[in-house]
Amino acid sequence: MKISWKTLLLWSLPIIVVTFFIWQGFLAPTNNEINNNIASSRMTYGRFLEYLDMGWVKRVDIYDGGHTAIVEAIGPELGNRVQKIRVELPASAPELIIKLKNANVDLDAHPAKNTGALWNLVGNLFFPLLLVSGLALLFRRSNNSGSGPGQAMSFGKSKALFQMEAKTGIIFDDVAGVDEAKEEFQEVVTFLKQPECFTAVGAKIPKGVLLIGPPGTGKTLLAKAIAGEASVPFFSISGSEFVEMFVGVGASRVRDLFKKAKENAPCIVFIDEIDAVGRQRGTGIGGGNDEREQTLNQLLTEMDGFEGNTGIIVIAATNRADILDSALLRPGRFDRQVSVDVPDFNGRLAILKVHAKNKKVDPHVSLSTIARRTPGFSGADLANLLNEAAILTARRRKRTITINEIDTSIDRVVAGMEGTPLIDSKSKRLIAYHEIGHAIIGTLLQNHEPVQKVTLIPRGQARGLTWFTPSDDQSLISRAQIISRIMGALGGRAAEEIVFGDAEVTTGASNDLQQVTSMARQMVTRFGMSNIGPLSLESETTSPFLGKSMSSNSEYSDEIAIKIDFEVKKIVKICHNKALEIIKENRVIIDYLVDVLIEKETIDGNEFREIISEYTNIPEKYQYYI
Repeated sequence: MKISWKTLLLWSLPIIVVTFFIWQGFLAPTNNEINNNIASSRMTYGRFLEYLDMGWVKRVDIYDGGHTAIVEAIGPELGNRVQKIRVELPASAPELIIKLKNANVDLDAHPAKNTGALWNLVGNLFFPLLLVSGLALLFRRSNNSGSGPGQAMSFGKSKALFQMEAKTGIIFDDVAGVDEAKEEFQEVVTFLKQPECFTAVGAKIPKGVLLIGPPGTGKTLLAKAIAGEASVPFFSISGSEFVEMFVGVGASRVRDLFKKAKENAPCIVFIDEIDAVGRQRGTGIGGGNDEREQTLNQLLTEMDGFEGNTGIIVIAATNRADILDSALLRPGRFDRQVSVDVPDFNGRLAILKVHAKNKKVDPHVSLSTIARRTPGFSGADLANLLNEAAILTARRRKRTITINEIDTSIDRVVAGMEGTPLIDSKSKRLIAYHEIGHAIIGTLLQNHEPVQKVTLIPRGQARGLTWFTPSDDQSLISRAQIISRIMGALGGRAAEEIVFGDAEVTTGASNDLQQVTSMARQMVTRFGMSNIGPLSLESETTSPFLGKSMSSNSEYSDEIAIKIDFEVKKIVKICHNKALEIIKENRVIIDYLVDVLIEKETIDGNEFREIISEYTNIPEKYQYYI
């Protein structure tokens, strides 16, 4: 492993510091002469004067500026041997020199060498210099890496990714299922490449385009395609990168971003997830957020303020257009709002063709069949579907993706991973009756979606599943369709009650009952499909800045609330009774279908209808009105 010299220096800094202090404490230069003449014992100054008066002192060497003396003395107390004794002299003793001369003592003074001051200076400067050098190295390293403490010096700088010619590898041909949005952006690209075609008739380049749509519908992909097609400077940044803890930093980054954009105009600025910074001002519990609101104010000014931003097209994407500030959405800032919705059948087919280009799909697989089976799937869902099918193909050691892998992948994407198959027991038979109850009512009702598949293989939290093929247009649903869905959802509970009795009813229908209650309540309070009349008593949208319990305030009296509860209960009760009737009338075919389902564990929709047609005339379906 190769280690850079900077990393080695950073690791060695603590070792250098510890070594320096050890050296200062134990190995720093001292007075070598005192060390060489170290005395074996010590003597007080008063005792030294007594020795001097008795004539026992032979020689005195004075060190340390007159503060220390090494005395050579002899006497009975010392065993009549010459010994060196250390004596600490007082600060002021002028009479001592006179006494030593009168006693004819050999006196010598040793002046102190001035080396300590130099080492003290080195010691005092070493650690600060070492600390400053280490900090400078850290700052330089963090600046080179683009993160860390060095960024404290560049808080106000924009973090936008700048590309002179964005080579994203994606063009408009790689984007499918959003033809209307592509047409809008092709005009923007033409504006940038050939502005004279529009300026000749007085048209102005749009200042901003806002992409609105659910997650996974291809908003960011469209931005990448614009970058690849326009051949102009491209700035891309996320809305969350403007907002920081310190007030004013986000506004500074907005100014810096548009300053760079003006220097490279004409250009494109793409802001992903703009709702992070463009949320309505003054909203939320406890008031607004000063940092976010200042950032938004600066963004509003830069997009359409006193100076303007000629030649800059701002493209933004969000899936929460309902919480954006109204000043941000007006013409002059975002002149165009492009909706990128979930694709229809033709859009799903085009998306599947794009994602199937680089995958080995079996020639017998019909992409149109997959597109019909996946209503409501976004572009990201379809890409994930084919990727899961490819992974499953590799796991099964096949060379091409077949319809079996795609079917399994659809089930996995919608319901979750496949669980362990159930063993043949009373529980498995009860689940089989529950699922056949859903399927039989869904098949026999005139306005219900057709059955796609019934299975006893657990997926996710479900022990068994009944799949229906929803229609492509889910925006308009008739009253008869809602009633049919309520009855179909109650089919599982009705089958349990008829076959096993009320005492053996299980909790398997808990999710079904939640859906039933929700659909029935919406019929009464939102769609005006009850005896209360054509009134919208509850709104679908709630305040995004408050919790549900705080924002769901009733707009009707207690009397109306009692009527709502009565109508909801009435609808569910009638649908439940009708579901019980259908189960009783078709008990024979239900028992047969349960045996087939337990044996095969999965029944396809076509096979299911063929079995029913042998016992029941399907064209004469049930049709109920409430």
